[in-house]
This record gives sequence, C-alpha cells and structure tokens, in this order.
Amino acid sequence: MNRSFDLVKTAYVLSQITTSEEPQVALAGRSNVGKSSLINCLANHKGLAKISSTPGKTQSVNYFRINPGGYTLVDLPGYGYARRSQTERAKWGQLIEHFLKNNPGLKAVAVLIDVRITPQQSDLEMVSWLRHGNIPILPVLTKCDKVNQREQAARQREWRDLLGGGTMPICFSSVTKQGRDALWAALDECAGAPQEPMLQNE
Repeated sequence: MNRSFDLVKTAYVLSQITTSEEPQVALAGRSNVGKSSLINCLANHKGLAKISSTPGKTQSVNYFRINPGGYTLVDLPGYGYARRSQTERAKWGQLIEHFLKNNPGLKAVAVLIDVRITPQQSDLEMVSWLRHGNIPILPVLTKCDKVNQREQAARQREWRDLLGGGTMPICFSSVTKQGRDALWAALDECAGAPQEPMLQNE
C-alpha cells in the first residue's frame, strides 16, 4: 500500500505543541539512531526527513499526516547524547515531555533502538517513563543490516525481556527495507487504522 506523508505542523517551542483527540503515534529514539532514515524509508521518499551524520539534527516536533490511515505520525527530537549545548538538549527534552503528557490522541510511541549497542541508560529511562505513564510502546531495532541474524535475535530477546516479555521488537533496516511492511502494519494497528486486506491464495 502506498501512503502519503503530509507535513502538517512543525513545533519548535512549547506553545506550538497542542494536544489532539485524533490518533497519533510518535517516533522517539536516541540521537543518531536512524530515525530520519526510517521515516524516509517508510515514506519511500529520500528527502522527506533530513539526514545528518551529526547527532541531534531533528530539533523540532514534526507532525506528518498519514493517508490512507487517517492518523498522525509524530517525529520527536532525538534524546541522549548529541554535540549540542546543554540548553538545547534541555529544550528538546521539554518538547518531548510536553508532547507526551496529557495527550489524549497519543496511541503509542515507537521507541527506536540501535541494534548494534547494548541497552543505553537514556533508552531505559524513556521506556520506564512511558510505562509509568501507561503509554503503549512499540519497540523497533534499527540498522539491522549492520548485524547478522543471530545478533538481531539476541537483541530482540533482550529488549523483549526488558519490556516485560510482551511485544517482540521489530527488526528494521532503511538500507534493505527489512521490516518495513511489518512496521507499517504495527503503526496502523497502534493508531486503529483500517488494516490492509490480506491476499488470498487461489
């Protein structure tokens, strides 16, 4: 299924962030986790989200309307280490927290995790914060083309256990498009969007 991404809003300051009753799914992850590449892969549009080798490129909250589907995919600033000032990092943290709190339309947060590294404190803190707020978590392991299947499976199990033995993380690669269809299906399900009918074998 082809989907359109329409950038409907960009928020740089707290006053520009508004709550919504309409379904939203957010994308969150450490700086340089590959979030922009993931968005471009999902949209099949290389220039939709700006990609940089410098962590902390996304400095705003970006709202993309997804059609068909009728929900909003929200790109949050990267958290954790970035070569930016402490003031800038604190501002991004405030934007993230302000968006996540008291947002009736927020259905889930897709937490993006670099498959190549062990669980980081910033990831664990984000997961803990979301669980405390009873916000559903969709775990996604990025950059899976960089490791073999055994390493992917081991990291999947590790994060499944850290998340309480629930959802198995989706393995994703923006290079090979591994997991692209699975992630779209999971995002649609989280948002309550109509599911694409399965093709029947003749």
